[in-house]
Amino acid sequence: MKEHRLRHRIARGFRENLAPGIVLWCVALGLVLVYFFVPATRAFFERIAALKTRGGYAFAAVSTAICGGLLPFLYLLGAHRIPRNECWKQGLFYILFWAYKGMEVDAFYRLQGLVFGDTGTAPVIIKKVLVDQFIYNPFWAAPSLAVIYAWKDGGFSAAALRQAFSRDLFTFTIPAVLFSTWFVWAPTVAIIYSLPVPLQVPLFNVVLCFWVLALNILARHQQTTA
Repeated sequence: MKEHRLRHRIARGFRENLAPGIVLWCVALGLVLVYFFVPATRAFFERIAALKTRGGYAFAAVSTAICGGLLPFLYLLGAHRIPRNECWKQGLFYILFWAYKGMEVDAFYRLQGLVFGDTGTAPVIIKKVLVDQFIYNPFWAAPSLAVIYAWKDGGFSAAALRQAFSRDLFTFTIPAVLFSTWFVWAPTVAIIYSLPVPLQVPLFNVVLCFWVLALNILARHQQTTA
């Protein structure tokens, strides 16, 4: 019964993520192609890279808090999908969580660069994608994200946090999320790793913002047409 439910959830995840995934690929690939093949934009990208280099983890925290936290929160708030009595709690959650996540991703990208090198060659990119999607994602990124969002959805209560650590989390929720998002994010992180290291976090932020907004817009459309 659970296997059937898992297959159904994975299939539904593929359908739900297909359109946002195509948007994500187009945005990421478009920016990378502009960087490599439109010389007039090189100065702009170099300024972004310089800002990231000077700002370090602070740049990663602030930019990811805005792109992954503040902008999606403002969209959800405008769409009336956040209760008024939880506005400040959820706003603070989105900003602080994604500020931390930006520093975490930055540290992970730096570690990948130290281990595999900073060149955008195919062997280096493949190694980084494999570690990203099949070690970092299933053993840390996906479980921690599932738990922290279950805590948020449960009203930030200790009971919700304890309930998040259930067997169902590891046998259903995380596998369903992983299988339904791998086909989207594996090509996306390959595109990200093709850029120089100082531009990887900025590109991650851009595609993250489009990804979260696209999923929320799609979810709202499905609710209004249901």
